[in-house]
Amino acid sequence: MNGRFWTIEDLDQIAALEKECFPVDAWNRRMLADSFLSGNFFGVLLEEDGVITAYGGISYFEDEGELVLIATSEMYRRCGRGNKILSDLLEEAQKRGIGRVLLEVRVSNAPAQMLYLKHGFRGLYCRTRYYPDDEDAIVMKKEFD
Repeated sequence: MNGRFWTIEDLDQIAALEKECFPVDAWNRRMLADSFLSGNFFGVLLEEDGVITAYGGISYFEDEGELVLIATSEMYRRCGRGNKILSDLLEEAQKRGIGRVLLEVRVSNAPAQMLYLKHGFRGLYCRTRYYPDDEDAIVMKKEFD
């Protein structure tokens, strides 16, 4: 398992994995490229033999970040990859002087919620019918010391 920052060459693989993990509301290659090239984004990934197995990304402005992407290929779930991606993202956020990170998570996604709670995120409020399929989202926040 190799961990590293995204490169522009990774976007096709990330877009394919994004579609696999989120068939209803996946980011397409253009959306990924726009974020990647914005200058206010960083992403990390894990790969196995050149195949991306997990990825995540944070968009930020000044001292506030938003976890906009995080996913693990189904075959590699429950192996600690999501935990590693989130740890690496939060470490990089701190290095960049980001003081707090926000995210939205589906109310039905208990495994993700548990991961975020483990990393110090706390629930703030609910966004009703936030996702394209009308599912609610929980907004969570982590403050760095």
